[in-house]
Amino acid sequence: MLIKNISQYVNQEVEIKGWLYNKRSSGSIAFLELRDGSGFVQAVVVKSGVSEEVWNNVEKLTQESSLVVVGSISKHPKQEGVFELQVSKVEIVQIAEEYPITKKEHGPDFLLDNRHLWLRSKKQWAIQRVRDEVIQAIYDYFHEQDFVKIDTPIITPNACEGSTTLFGIEYFDEGEVFLSQSGQLYLEAAIMSVGRGFDFGPTFRAEKSKTKRHLTEFWMMDAEAAYVEHDENMDIQEAMVKFIARRCLENVKEELVILERDIAPIERMLTLPFARLTYKEAIEKLNHLGSDIKFGEDLGNDDEGMLTQDSPVPVFIHKWPKTIKPFYMKVDPTDPEIVLNNDLIGIEGAGELIGGSQREDDYEVLKAEIQKEGLSGPEYQWYLDLRKYGSVPHSGFGLGLERMVGWICGVHHIRETIPFPRMINRVRP
Repeated sequence: MLIKNISQYVNQEVEIKGWLYNKRSSGSIAFLELRDGSGFVQAVVVKSGVSEEVWNNVEKLTQESSLVVVGSISKHPKQEGVFELQVSKVEIVQIAEEYPITKKEHGPDFLLDNRHLWLRSKKQWAIQRVRDEVIQAIYDYFHEQDFVKIDTPIITPNACEGSTTLFGIEYFDEGEVFLSQSGQLYLEAAIMSVGRGFDFGPTFRAEKSKTKRHLTEFWMMDAEAAYVEHDENMDIQEAMVKFIARRCLENVKEELVILERDIAPIERMLTLPFARLTYKEAIEKLNHLGSDIKFGEDLGNDDEGMLTQDSPVPVFIHKWPKTIKPFYMKVDPTDPEIVLNNDLIGIEGAGELIGGSQREDDYEVLKAEIQKEGLSGPEYQWYLDLRKYGSVPHSGFGLGLERMVGWICGVHHIRETIPFPRMINRVRP
């Protein structure tokens, strides 16, 4: 039996295979907190009600020892909806050595050094289950919207957003190639076949950033859709974020309780349309709020926070200056200095969750932009080919999984949202 299904077995004898998370004993009765990966349950062992062998086994147990426990399920005498295991048998699988992670406070470096063990903590358990739910919700949303999952390559000969933040590797006789920073360019090719597509996988950026929002290896979901233009692109993004949030509130509410997450802001967000500000409007608002940011500059973390500090919903900042955005974004037909793009800034200090744009679909315009960036060559010819053979208006966006998980969980450092974080100063364990 899995602990998560315990309510289905009241007054029945069950067997649970798992680990000892915590133990306390008064001498005649012991309370064992068990975990099995699916959940946690309190197991009660009464000395007078079990054999001497069983009680001796209970006394031997140390934190994180593995064990098999048999007993009957009962309702908790005081807490509605809570169940306990009345133990009749305890079989030891392995007695754990003294566990290095105790109840005392540990620093982040110690916990990162022991990440392989820290994953067993309740909060990490909860975060990883929320992460799993976010991933599943993304798949379900896109399949409901008739998108096809496309697997784009991780090893690529070209850059999506400039080569300064790429990890280069030597590739046999082909010279230097790169670890992907986004599957977008390949996904654009795929949608000319399947119409709508998304990918989901690890991406790599060699930014020497030590902020709470940056990893060098992270998971990205990219989506592209043919015949979708700028405004509809934002509609798809908004619907996706609400779909993910709704699914988490439905399916991982217990995990959010463990994380002490106040879900009221998420619930409120689901009932309201997201705000949309042009970049120009955003700069004007920031200046009014006291920021010294100038038109043509990128938004910093403080700017993003100021724009959303009083907002009950995420905010789209769209139509940015062409000079600070990548080559593939389509120019606004009403203003050649502006591109049809957007960043989605999350509430509660979540920062940028999504970046998207309408893609340039004109061959000559795109060719000129590629050459201007110094990216011309055979590595980009196939990308230009897409504009020669049945080019259509199309748009897409990328969602950073870890930032989304961090926001849903109410976790403020991105390193907590991935099982084994890779940062500029950490590659182990």
